[in-house]
Amino acid sequence: MMRAFALCLAMLGLAVPQIAAAWGFYAHTVTADVAQANIAPATQRGIARLLARSELMATPDCDLDTLQDASVWPDCVRRDSSRWGYTAAWHYRTAPVCEAFNPRANCSGGACVTGQIERSHRLLADESLPAHIRLEALAFLVHFVGDVHMPLHSGDHEDRGGNDREADYGIVPDLNLHWIWDGPLAERAITDEPPVVRRYSAAERAELAGGTPDDWGRESWQTARDIVYPNAFDRSPCDEELPDSTALTQEDIVAAVPVARQRVVQAGLRMARLLDEAFAPGLLPPAER
Repeated sequence: MMRAFALCLAMLGLAVPQIAAAWGFYAHTVTADVAQANIAPATQRGIARLLARSELMATPDCDLDTLQDASVWPDCVRRDSSRWGYTAAWHYRTAPVCEAFNPRANCSGGACVTGQIERSHRLLADESLPAHIRLEALAFLVHFVGDVHMPLHSGDHEDRGGNDREADYGIVPDLNLHWIWDGPLAERAITDEPPVVRRYSAAERAELAGGTPDDWGRESWQTARDIVYPNAFDRSPCDEELPDSTALTQEDIVAAVPVARQRVVQAGLRMARLLDEAFAPGLLPPAER
């Protein structure tokens, strides 16, 4: 029954045009739920104290009362382009999948997803800052940790991260490759059993929660190169020119689901780790470069 309900929700989501978002609403909120289930009690209390000051953000059309709200708040406020339009470039840092990966390219002044994860992490950890600055940093941090784990926010093949590649998703026509990985594929991955939202063991966290934002961007870029494009087009994107449109068969979808699921879990556990670090006493150590 629950699977059928989730499928209905996914189909409704496909039928309704949406503002271009960074990783779908459902995927973002689930990563927040994974993080919530794995942070320390002191971190829970620190987050609750900041969220209690949400009125300071003056965004009445965009809720900021829970960690789930925070995970989608940056997409919501982007609709107010006069106030928040400058943040649009912060949601991604695409790199050509057929060129060597450079973690510092396409991020002038830190205006990219990895740069903003690092910035938000540092601001959130600084208890000397006003509550509204730290709360904004909290929302950006949890959102962008989700974004960097979506492969097509890091990998690109001259198609705006798959946005310019028309693709059918099984029997659902006229989508694009980016939106498929943003929405229905992620939704299917995280509604499959077993549940992704749970308390993970120390061994699981050690295996899945490591790395830096640059590492996570490289993982997503490599996933786009080695899995996303070959899965959709049945060949490497670097061997020959890809067509402008394709169709994901049921077999393609089934093969892609474990990849999407792992990225959601990794995002949630890495988010939990950064939150625990930010709410630990004292400032973060100097960034290594």
